Amino acid sequence: MVDPQDVGLSAARLARIEDWAQRLVDDGKLPGVITLVARRDQVAHLHVCGHADIARGVKLATDTIFRIYSMTKPLATVAAMMLYEEGRFQLDDPITRFLPCFAHMRVYTGGSRGKFETVPAERDITFRDLMTHMSGLTYGFMEAHPIDAVYRANGIDFQTSEATLGEVVERLAAVPLIAQPGRAWNYSVATDVLGHLVAVMSGQSFESFLQDRVLGPLGMTDTGFFVPAEKVSRFAANYGRGADGRLALIDDPVSSIFRTRRQIASGGGGLCSTACDYLRFCRMMLNKGELEGARLLGRKTVELMTSNHLGGDMADLGTPRFSESSYVGIGFGLGFSVMLDPAKAQIVGTAGEYAWGGAASTSFWVDPVEEMIVIMLTQLTPSSTYPIRRELRVLSYAAVVE
Repeated sequence: MVDPQDVGLSAARLARIEDWAQRLVDDGKLPGVITLVARRDQVAHLHVCGHADIARGVKLATDTIFRIYSMTKPLATVAAMMLYEEGRFQLDDPITRFLPCFAHMRVYTGGSRGKFETVPAERDITFRDLMTHMSGLTYGFMEAHPIDAVYRANGIDFQTSEATLGEVVERLAAVPLIAQPGRAWNYSVATDVLGHLVAVMSGQSFESFLQDRVLGPLGMTDTGFFVPAEKVSRFAANYGRGADGRLALIDDPVSSIFRTRRQIASGGGGLCSTACDYLRFCRMMLNKGELEGARLLGRKTVELMTSNHLGGDMADLGTPRFSESSYVGIGFGLGFSVMLDPAKAQIVGTAGEYAWGGAASTSFWVDPVEEMIVIMLTQLTPSSTYPIRRELRVLSYAAVVE
């Protein structure tokens, strides 16, 4: 921790974050929340309030372990891009090169679940399609498209399945796409497919590759696909908002699915982590691929990943809004959203900052121009319950005074 003024931040303005976080807890909107602001590779703000487990009276702490869900995606994408740097694939390569089950895909055009109308895919899904969510895949939990129901009916759920990663991918390949590859941005299980590709290309399980090549070298010692018995006392409960508006337990840390190691490891949303661990990942990205002597990626690869790969913003591609955030003025890179135009997005920020979040209201962003990292960890599902990410963005940037 450093004095905020030493890194160009206002201590008084950072204190507003503490007041805001405490109000969210006092009002019963969040069980507890950690906020972290770092600048110029120094932590200037770290605030913890509320509970990790309300029923058991466990207070939130700096080493509390959270379900980070989709904040797994950037890590999985980094793993894949490490293999890209080794020449294992090109971004425009069809994934059928390694996964022939995705050959001859069909695309939904209409009809009911009993009788779909489809047309042939115009081309194969590419690696870049997976990394940018332009693959035509979807999520079963979206419940926004007839194909989503097919996912649910066929057990295409990389979070809960007892099958192997490869088996669920095979099931997925038998279901029509919801859009032509490369035509529309649709949030999806694409990063789970990418995790399976990492396993196929490397000859290791995805879990072991991520541990050996990413988590281990970065010193992310509390990050993994399950929480072992010796750490369960630090594992937070997950909550939703009940019918009465109050917090309701939806996943007990003692009996959670994250308590046991399973044969499937979800690159799209399977990790649990801590604020300090995720800070190490963000520091590596901000430092263009290296942390404390461990280099995961080259500088040019990080720059490629954090550039916008869409023709415009996500609103141009049919996604004007996702979770509680507007996607006007927001593009997408390889594994991260990318700020294109703060004025168009109608939110304070910097062109070129990159970010993502998780289903339990966790979030992070990295701003290379301001040399700034912001992380928020809590456990409230879904993330669209309150606009806390946008609120924290305003509070954090308001503290930048030089």
